[in-house]
Amino acid sequence: MSAALEMVNLAAKDTFSGNASAIGYGLAAIGPGVGVGIIFGNGTQALARQPEAAGLIRTNQIMGFAFCEALALIGIVMGFVYK
Repeated sequence: MSAALEMVNLAAKDTFSGNASAIGYGLAAIGPGVGVGIIFGNGTQALARQPEAAGLIRTNQIMGFAFCEALALIGIVMGFVYK
């Protein structure tokens, strides 16, 4: 009987760990989401003000987007690393 109870406790612990990882990633994805919004919002304003600098602005937007998405990927990997 105690072995069955122990198995149930271990299963509940793994479920909680998985749920905590999902919540942690959800919180970690907020920052990059806001960052991407700021990058493209300001990039659009910059393109409206100086259309001749479109190449430089677009390059900086893509680099900023890549860095923000890297943060999101690090957030999802941490859920697996610390499980």
